[in-house]
Amino acid sequence: MSFLKSFNKVYKFTDADEALQCITELYDAGRNHLLEEFDAFSKSKDFPTERITECYPYLKIKVDNAKRIDSRLSYGFVPRPGTYSTTLTRPDIFGHYYREQIRLLLKNHDVPVEVGISDTPMPIHFVLGEDFHVEGDLTPRHMEALPNVFDLPDLTIMDDEIANGTHFPSDGEDAPLSLFTAPRVDMSVLRLRHYTGTNAAHFQNYVIFTNYQFYIDEFVKIAHQTMMEADDPKLRESRAEYTAFVEPGNIVTYNKNVANQPNDSKGDAARRMPQMPAYHLKRADGSGITMVNIGVGPSNAKTITDHIAVLRPHAWIMLGHCAGLRNSQNLGDYCLAHGYLREDNVLYRDLHPSIPIPALSEIQLTLEQAVAQVTGLEGYDLKKIMRTGTVASVDDRNWELRPSIRKNARLSQSRAIALDMESGTIAANGFRFRVPYGTLLCVSDKPLHGMLKLPGMAESFYRQRVEQHLQIGLLTMALLRDIGEDRLHSRKLRSFNEVAFQ
Repeated sequence: MSFLKSFNKVYKFTDADEALQCITELYDAGRNHLLEEFDAFSKSKDFPTERITECYPYLKIKVDNAKRIDSRLSYGFVPRPGTYSTTLTRPDIFGHYYREQIRLLLKNHDVPVEVGISDTPMPIHFVLGEDFHVEGDLTPRHMEALPNVFDLPDLTIMDDEIANGTHFPSDGEDAPLSLFTAPRVDMSVLRLRHYTGTNAAHFQNYVIFTNYQFYIDEFVKIAHQTMMEADDPKLRESRAEYTAFVEPGNIVTYNKNVANQPNDSKGDAARRMPQMPAYHLKRADGSGITMVNIGVGPSNAKTITDHIAVLRPHAWIMLGHCAGLRNSQNLGDYCLAHGYLREDNVLYRDLHPSIPIPALSEIQLTLEQAVAQVTGLEGYDLKKIMRTGTVASVDDRNWELRPSIRKNARLSQSRAIALDMESGTIAANGFRFRVPYGTLLCVSDKPLHGMLKLPGMAESFYRQRVEQHLQIGLLTMALLRDIGEDRLHSRKLRSFNEVAFQ
């Protein structure tokens, strides 16, 4: 069935698969037309006199009664009667996600959805994708003519007002169906390639952030072992859970325990590592594990989560090191955050520090269960190596030298047990973007008690703790996957006036 007889026609569907097929055809037709025109433009000395424009497809639903079939889910329905819509992009990445959101809308409201072409132009930079550098591949004369021929990215339609709860539709305007418009998604898709060295299509639904290369090195070792063919049938079967491992530069190693796999891909190895390299242990359904070395600081933490959020992951957690604030803590002890004292100063305009960031029971219980299974300690004995409490996040790595932080009464008043630079930001952006979040840190120094992080002590600590800490993180993601996305996306993350898309 083809839906391309008329681009101006509006299509209505009561089947999610048919709706997705239409969205895909409309998007691909517009994209292919722009690519053809751009190819001709780049090779020509005579430029078109008329603009060449294609627009994103849209999805719309009109609901007269906001009752829904299943009240347990936190998404998949609109909050009140009205008309809701959103622009859509990259069905090659988001096809499964779109299909599921449409299926839930149809199930909950029992009215057809509408698909058509919006009036939002597709910028040529986004259409060309992650592997094309416009400014580097066109002559100065072509660059001068480009804005007169093709649509360029427009920042006025790429903000986060919907996610921030500050978007209020004008009279006659549709309410939003999703947190992000198509241009905002496309921008993040390109930024992810820039920052992580891997294409957005490789990202998995369970994301681990760290700020230490030691963790990445261990993850890479485990992933490559998983990709190697095993002699033992049971081991081969367990390794076949994952299909491929992707490293920066889109270097792909396929699992030798899975039949009919392609040859490994050497990718396009970069001359230097990206700012926040990402590594992906992939499953066929996208429920594998992505690990990102975000480096140091809350600015990096906000930057990367701003962009990964558009991929709508099912969970992200922070595995890192922290300063233990209690004299009773030992180096190597774990800190499970159930609250955050946010002094990172990067999110206060979008999510004020006075807004509480709740602990999510599904994540908290799973992290605790993983610590127990990996360490062999249970119940009351877990207290020997793990504390649960408030984690303070600050924006100065040399906070130990600042009396204003060391003597900050809020550290004591908040009952903080640990201090780092990224966890509060990652949790807050998870809350802001409705992505389930959690934090498990490992005490690497105790500056307030005379134990500073120095080279010799640090190296010894890393050798002893990294492997165990990472195993806890990997097990946590496997356990969360078993819980299922329906339960992970807690209603704690949703407001009273919420978009329908997860």
